[in-house]
Amino acid sequence: MKWIVRCLSVIVCIGYINTATVWAGEVHVAAAASLKEVLNEIADGYVKQHAGVKIIRYFGASGVIAKQIENGLDADVFISANAEWITYLQNQSLLDTHYRSTLAYNTLVVVGTKATKLQSFTDLTRLEKIAIGSPQSVPAGEYAQQAFTAAGISDTVKDKLILAKDVRDALKYAELGEVDAALVYATDARLSSTVSLLLVVPPADYTRIAYPAGLTVVGAKNAEAIDFFTYLQTPAAKAILTHHGFSVP
Repeated sequence: MKWIVRCLSVIVCIGYINTATVWAGEVHVAAAASLKEVLNEIADGYVKQHAGVKIIRYFGASGVIAKQIENGLDADVFISANAEWITYLQNQSLLDTHYRSTLAYNTLVVVGTKATKLQSFTDLTRLEKIAIGSPQSVPAGEYAQQAFTAAGISDTVKDKLILAKDVRDALKYAELGEVDAALVYATDARLSSTVSLLLVVPPADYTRIAYPAGLTVVGAKNAEAIDFFTYLQTPAAKAILTHHGFSVP
């Protein structure tokens, strides 16, 4: 009799564990480094309203993350700092084309120490070291290169560039005084109490900075991921984005 009771207890426990696993959903979100603080706040707010759902977050350079997803990174939602890497994953049939939207917009600025004085964007040619994200994988770096080309200073600054692994790394170079200036997003500049905003890069000189979001083919099969993706479009999420200095559609 005791043996039967033990068996029944084990069966009940196993059943409980399986039910709890199904009920407690996980959503894996991979996003551009510049979204770290704002996305953490949005995700924390979502979790408070959805008991049992866990939002696991990865942040980094958009191109690096896209390559990681291609190589098997467990991601349900991908948010890039440009359209290029979203399209790249779509072309690899790794994103569900039914789920794509623009989350927010940003602007490009130049930051540095108070000792650095710039009157115009072309004054960057007078500096010795300039940090930007590596253009091959970091959208902020790609936007910076576009601005250099538009201003006609690409050849002059190319040997002055310090290439960072992501936009936050470029900001860190400026904060540590290892460069004279860094090109980062306006929202990144707001986070630092160490560097000064030297100037705003003319918006006409680079492609509009947009953050497209999409669901992977795996995420499109995850009910919680679909719900979180939808939540990103709500007034509550947009209010948080605006509070952090992003503009929204």
